Amino acid sequence: MQLWVGLGNPGPQYAMHRHNVGFMAIDAIGEVHDFPAPKKQFQGWTQDGRIGTEKLVLLKPGTFMNESGRSIRAAMDFYKLTPADVTVFHDELDLAQFKVKVKTGGGTAGHNGLRSTDQHIGPDFRRVRLGIGHPGHKDRVTGYVLGNYAKAEIEDLTDMLGAIAAEVPWLAAGNDARFMSDIAVRLQRD
Repeated sequence: MQLWVGLGNPGPQYAMHRHNVGFMAIDAIGEVHDFPAPKKQFQGWTQDGRIGTEKLVLLKPGTFMNESGRSIRAAMDFYKLTPADVTVFHDELDLAQFKVKVKTGGGTAGHNGLRSTDQHIGPDFRRVRLGIGHPGHKDRVTGYVLGNYAKAEIEDLTDMLGAIAAEVPWLAAGNDARFMSDIAVRLQRD
């Protein structure tokens, strides 16, 4: 079993924030792969299903970003999972907008959701880094991250989320390189 977690803040006022792109990815995966409606569990919302032969639990913590690790730890303990079974989808400032990269382990780069996850389960979980780009100056980061996607960005955002949902069977099977490669091919622009 694998636990896939989207990082974000609960509530409609945050729904389109760049910081919530992890939630958006989990929603897209659940929808495309016909997961059942979310249920309240582990201080968040879960959906259980299968992708290929892999049993998955999708989790959106309801604890707000800086406490995400509590929800993740509760789900891990219930299912008796290790950090190696956990994949976290999150926004990444240091990655070009709408790029998708996967890595296991590493630092938190000032991301409060990753920091909380690291505090509760350690650093050895897989991360799906969803590029949001950088606003250019550190003084603009908070407003940018906590700002909504612009109307002009929605088509690219939708394309990225669709590509992620379409290619996650590779991620579920542990083929991170193929997952990234196939997403990049899907997102190539003419």
